Amino acid sequence: MTVPLRLADQIQRDTTQVVTALRVTDQGVQAGSREVADELPVAMVFDGASLAVMLATPNDIEDFALGFAFTEGYVADINEIAEFEHVAHQDGIEARFWLSADRSQALARRRRASVGPIGCGLCGIDSLEQANRPLPRIPTSDVKFSYDDINGASRALRCVQPVHDRCRAAHAAGFLVPKKGLILAREDVGRHNALDKLTGALLRQGVDPATGAIVITSRISLELVQKCAMVGCPMLVAVSAPTAHAIRQAEISGLTLAANAKGEGFDLYDPAGRLRA
Repeated sequence: MTVPLRLADQIQRDTTQVVTALRVTDQGVQAGSREVADELPVAMVFDGASLAVMLATPNDIEDFALGFAFTEGYVADINEIAEFEHVAHQDGIEARFWLSADRSQALARRRRASVGPIGCGLCGIDSLEQANRPLPRIPTSDVKFSYDDINGASRALRCVQPVHDRCRAAHAAGFLVPKKGLILAREDVGRHNALDKLTGALLRQGVDPATGAIVITSRISLELVQKCAMVGCPMLVAVSAPTAHAIRQAEISGLTLAANAKGEGFDLYDPAGRLRA
C-alpha cells in the first residue's frame, strides 16, 4: 500500500548552506567560506499531537517520518496510516500523521515527548523501561551474506554520499542485498535519522527490510539495534565499533552485527549464522 501524501506546502530546503569563515593556520588568517550541513527541527505529529521533535537534515522528510513511525513503534503496519502530509514553517517542519481508529486509540495510551539532538536517539524517553523496551525476535530466514558482500559495503556506501562530499558532516545508511550490493541510501546529520530515512524509503518502495542488511557510517549503539529489530532487518553493518549493550541486545533479538567494517575485514557478532562460509 502507498501512504496517501498531501503536501500542504512544497518543501524546497537545501541540505547544505554556504557560510563565511576565517581559516586559521600556522601561516596566518584568511577570510573564506565553508559549505556546512543544515539541520532543522522536524516535529512528528500524530492525530494533531506533537509526540517527538527531532533535529534532522531537511530532505527526504516523507521517508524520515515513515521510518521513524515504524522504528519507534508508533505504527506497526502501513495500513494503520490513514493519511500523511508534511508542512514547512519558518522555524522547521511538521510531519503530520492521521492514524486509523484502532491505532489512534492505542497511541493515546502511550506517552512520549522528546527533543532529540543529532547525537542521541533516546533523549526524552521518560522511563528506563522504555529505553530498554522488549524487542521482537528477528525471524530466521534464508538470507545469507558472503564475506565480499559485507567487506565491500562501507566502500560502496561511501560512493553515494553527496551531502557528506559537500560538507563532511553527514552520516549515511544504505541497504545491502546479497549478490546485488547497495540498492538504496539516505543521508542525515544524525546516524539514527539516516537509518529512519532509509527504512521509510524501503517501506515506500515495497522493499522488505528482512531481505538484506543495513549499512551505517557510525558506531553501533543501542537505538540502531532497536530500530533494525523493529523492522525485522537481520543484519547491521557499521564502519565503527559497537557498544557492549548493543551487542547484548542484538544477541537477544537475533540481529547479526558486522562492526569495524572498513573494507579490510570486520568484527562479526553472528548469533543466527548469517555469514556464508
